[in-house]
Amino acid sequence: MNGWIQAGTVDELRERGSKLIKGGIVVFYHEDRVHALDNRCPHLGFPLHMGSVCNGILTCHWHHARFDVCSGGTLDPWADDVPVHDITVNDGFIWVNPNSRNGNQVQRYKDRLLSGIEQNIGLVIAKAVVGLIEAGVPETEIAAIGIEIGVKQRRQGWGSGLTILTAMVNILPKLDKQGRILALFQGLLHTARDFARSGTRFLLDSLPNTGVSEERLTEWYRDCIEVRDTQGAERVLLTLVKAGADEKRLFSMMSMAATDHFYINGGHTLDFHNKAFESLKYVGQEQRNYVLASLVPMFGSASRSEELHSWQSPINLVQPLKEAFEELSNKGIASDSREESGIDEEELLLALLGDDPLRTVSMLKEALLNGASPVRISQIATLAAAERVVRFHMQNDFGDWISVLHTFTHAHAVHEGLIRSADPWLVRGIFHTAATIYLDRFLNIPAAPRPSATGKTKEVPQPAELLEILDKQQQVAPAAEWVIRYLRSGGKPEPLFNVLGHALLREDAEFHSFQMYEAAVAEYDRWASESGTFAEKARETLILAVTRYLAAHAPTSRETPHTATIAWRLHRGEKLFEEE
Repeated sequence: MNGWIQAGTVDELRERGSKLIKGGIVVFYHEDRVHALDNRCPHLGFPLHMGSVCNGILTCHWHHARFDVCSGGTLDPWADDVPVHDITVNDGFIWVNPNSRNGNQVQRYKDRLLSGIEQNIGLVIAKAVVGLIEAGVPETEIAAIGIEIGVKQRRQGWGSGLTILTAMVNILPKLDKQGRILALFQGLLHTARDFARSGTRFLLDSLPNTGVSEERLTEWYRDCIEVRDTQGAERVLLTLVKAGADEKRLFSMMSMAATDHFYINGGHTLDFHNKAFESLKYVGQEQRNYVLASLVPMFGSASRSEELHSWQSPINLVQPLKEAFEELSNKGIASDSREESGIDEEELLLALLGDDPLRTVSMLKEALLNGASPVRISQIATLAAAERVVRFHMQNDFGDWISVLHTFTHAHAVHEGLIRSADPWLVRGIFHTAATIYLDRFLNIPAAPRPSATGKTKEVPQPAELLEILDKQQQVAPAAEWVIRYLRSGGKPEPLFNVLGHALLREDAEFHSFQMYEAAVAEYDRWASESGTFAEKARETLILAVTRYLAAHAPTSRETPHTATIAWRLHRGEKLFEEE
């Protein structure tokens, strides 16, 4: 029995009932048989030798999790199975194999992750994520499990949970190991919550005739979306996919439908499209149809901003935009992704933030007609939207943060969309962004001052200081001032983004906070390779925007990240049940 652990005699165990041996293993004598299991309850680590066995069921006395003493299988899905060890008896002595019969650990963790998502059990999800990360499974492979089930299990289609999950996968390179675990856990948990009690989504069939031209199918798709016929639109979409259309073509068609009306669903529709297409690189080819089709249902009840009073009075924004679109369509615009704008960027930024929307529309139209890059113009518009967040005054109603957030994330989606497709129709999204930036102007009246460099120090402040500031409520101004002091003292952006990521992930954050962080990071990276005062201020603006937004929404009760912390401590073998 080389390497096996001697656990005493059968007679001794029969008399005692249970015995704890080295290696963290407990041995039970029950119903004339010997059983060896891991002594840690897989739920929260309570010692199972302090539990009881009755009628073949081992019960943990902390949360009453129940286990089959023979197989270790749990009757309570939230508890996980207990690892079981082989035993043998020689001459009345019990020998226990120190290695459990767990089989393929990685597959077990994947199965548990799937189960945790399906049943919306946070601790199960967290323990599976920790186990998979520690086993070296690629993070994108872990996220794909959530995306693949999310697009099938939410009848309403793509939602906030999948958007959070995709956003968190996007920002993983900005985070340390603990941050990456928290990001995946938060994304997967929100995905599970989003489709809980929703009902399974079933795909429709494509049309029998796949020989219809792409142009005709695109026309059919837009017509279906126009009259809110989501079932017809889904069949047309799947027909185009079956015919072999590439992602660029599909995104162009779907974003075209998303911009046929103004600022649909407060900007969420285009943002969701952007995230869904980003998620395609994380999932298998066989899941592509589910991801794309999940975007269609949201059009059924989509709000269309041209129908809102605020878009038509006291200044009619709808008609000037329609006229601009018609002129752009007739004369044609650049469709590449060149970085040179061919315009005075500072002047355009000021115009976007000004109070003359008709002048802004004219400037945008003329710039595009003169060959300016749509990608660059949309980047400037996104920067203007971020400035609205930076200048958001705390005397506004707290809920108004969402208004400036929506504008910023929509602007970011337009920017990323133009990079992806360069479809001339998507430039309408730039004008929608410009209109919402104008409509948000009242949220900067009065405008919060940009923090100054007062307090600049020779030594760079430690990034952890920001987390201490955000342990208190109403720290928007102090947090922004700290960031400026950090940057002006020579602080590097990498540690700062990691800390800002933890500031987000340690909270019970709501959907928009995840959007804010991911969009700000992505836009910062677009400016990172540029030099000059304008680019430097742009980077500063984006950091200030995300800092102020996160500070306004902290602290919370932090229940969600606490679950992830428990899972990590359990994986490391810490004893949670002991008094500290």
